[in-house]
Amino acid sequence: MSATIFGSGIRRREDPRLMTGTGIFTDDVVLPNMAHAAILRSPYAHARITRIDTARASAGAGVLAVYTAADTEGALKAIPCLWLVPGSDLKVGAYPAFAKDVVRYVGDSVAVVVAETRYQAQDALDLIDVDYEPLPAVVDPQRAVAADAPQLHADIPGNQAFHWTVAGGDVDAAFNAADVVVVKERIIQQRLIPTAMEPRSAVAQWVPATGELTLWNTTQNPHIVRFACSVVTGVPEDRLRVIAPEVGGGFGSKIAQYPGDFITVFCAMKLGRPVKWTETRRENYVATTHGRDHVQEVELAATRDGRITGLRCTVWAGMGAYLSTAAPGIPTILHGLMLSGPYTVPAVKEDVYGVYTNTTPVEAYRGAGRPEASFMLERMIDRLARELKIDPVEVRRRNLIPPFDAGHTVITGLTYDSGNYQRALDLVLDRGGYTALRSEQADARKRGRLIGIGVSTYVEVCGLGPSQVAGAVGFQGGLWESAIVRFHPTGKVNVFIGASPHGQGEETTFAQIVASQLGVSVNDVKVVHGDTDNTPMGWGTYGSRTTAVGGAALATAVAKIKDKAKRLTAHLLEAAPEDIEYEDGKFFVKGSPSRFKTIQDVALMANVAWNMPPGMEAGLEATSFYDPPNFVYPFGAHLAVVEVDRETGRVDLKKYVAVDDCGPQINPVIVEGRCTAASCRESDRRSGRERCMTRRVNCSPDRCRITRFRVRRNCPTSRCSRP
Repeated sequence: MSATIFGSGIRRREDPRLMTGTGIFTDDVVLPNMAHAAILRSPYAHARITRIDTARASAGAGVLAVYTAADTEGALKAIPCLWLVPGSDLKVGAYPAFAKDVVRYVGDSVAVVVAETRYQAQDALDLIDVDYEPLPAVVDPQRAVAADAPQLHADIPGNQAFHWTVAGGDVDAAFNAADVVVVKERIIQQRLIPTAMEPRSAVAQWVPATGELTLWNTTQNPHIVRFACSVVTGVPEDRLRVIAPEVGGGFGSKIAQYPGDFITVFCAMKLGRPVKWTETRRENYVATTHGRDHVQEVELAATRDGRITGLRCTVWAGMGAYLSTAAPGIPTILHGLMLSGPYTVPAVKEDVYGVYTNTTPVEAYRGAGRPEASFMLERMIDRLARELKIDPVEVRRRNLIPPFDAGHTVITGLTYDSGNYQRALDLVLDRGGYTALRSEQADARKRGRLIGIGVSTYVEVCGLGPSQVAGAVGFQGGLWESAIVRFHPTGKVNVFIGASPHGQGEETTFAQIVASQLGVSVNDVKVVHGDTDNTPMGWGTYGSRTTAVGGAALATAVAKIKDKAKRLTAHLLEAAPEDIEYEDGKFFVKGSPSRFKTIQDVALMANVAWNMPPGMEAGLEATSFYDPPNFVYPFGAHLAVVEVDRETGRVDLKKYVAVDDCGPQINPVIVEGRCTAASCRESDRRSGRERCMTRRVNCSPDRCRITRFRVRRNCPTSRCSRP
């Protein structure tokens, strides 16, 4: 099994506990003598707090305490922004856990009630009397920089958090050339609200006698939370433990550190008993960070045969009322550096204005900056194609970067690792039947039906990693990852990782990496993560980096294990280390395969240390810290077909085909989301289509769109089989 486990579609080991309801989420944590907190939030986008009266709430049934900003003075520092983009004249407005004197967005924290039960705490919120003096508010980032716009922070004139520029090539020359076509558009990248199944939650336990704090938290990066919590609360890092249990969806919204987390910690420290806070869905929508919120004014220049010569744009990026953890880096580094996408663009210039508005703070969400760049570029190429009356696919073909596998530096300064963008485009057109679709579209138009066909290509910067680059662009931390591989005497393996997966499947895929390299059963490998007290330091799970960076750290640790195992085997078999070979869990003497030791034999000897080479330490354990030399740059092409109802405007998605570069698949089931033959259920045929009862997705009767394998028509259960 171990020889073929890498690349096999075994089931995720995380799923049984999640599907049977036995997984432990933060809100499931119950501690002795635990109290519950509820947070009062501002109903105004901008207002001055003139009076807070908590007397009635303090006398409420079961209420233990009511706290406001006045109570946290000197106890909680401002929440830090951890991406300080250089060269942008960055101005960070103070981000308090509780609003002090002024509320700046609907959802700003005003007070907290701690009571014996959640419902008592929630009821007591209604007993807090707050007098507000409403102030003018501004929610449009472009409008917010106007001279007459309401000011959010007295020390930040014009609401401008930063101004950042990326430029390459001669943009003015590109636009001023004689034979050039220029298309322009104002694009609104609307705000998006992350809606994870699990709302945010925190449980804090403070032990006054030892000065130790434990925080259970819905987070994508427990080690960063520990650092930020130490900064805000003053609890030393070595006395602070952060545990990320199961996390029911993150999507970037659980990267940030939030006021609610620190308020919960403060309450636990003040009362000397555990305190739990879990946001409501309403709170989730107004107080959990949002995504996007760009106003983009874009110009694209090209020759009359459709070759792009320049891109020029100005972006007003709404930051919300405060700068969240990584907010400044999203519309700058992660957005601006990706403006040329998979195309040859000789000249680029973009000015990005980060703007404070009376809205929920913005943070990473589903791609974080990169989708905003890709949408902008793809939209402008479609505009260009329409202007020139050239098929939009052909315009893309003429501008795609030729295939490369040894690096390609684009005009914004990034060096892509490898790419074959033309191949991805060809595949999506072939699989989607593009030529036939265009004919179908033309025929439909004659009959009054509106069918739209969209094609896009992309490249994305992922595997956020090089720490030197992180420092250069102002990220306040490293971006390496770490792993520990530990063999027990019985040959079982524990893997401890600093990253914190929450649905990506690394408990399974990382076990597959170890099993495939060391010849143990995948069931003998346990992956441990999410607890800062028993895992090595790591920088979190986001930016498509856990497998690319954390997996590489694990692979290098495994290589160290294998090297030590070879040297110990050589000693045990009285052979030279260079004569030891390895295959599928066995270390043997070259030319004498009958003289061998299994990895389990080696693990036992290393742990009992009865017969070790001189100078070799006992134990079979290795630690690795991996700092990648570059990002990774996956790419792809997508095709969508929609029909729009002329009367109602309803949009019906008819077809969607995606070709994505993902590298070697550690586990195809996780990558493709497909079911195996053994798990396929009876299908329900409707109108020539089948609905898979396992995955609840539509598939074509002749070719499954999820598995990409042929469906056996003669099989009564329509199980998918390899071709």
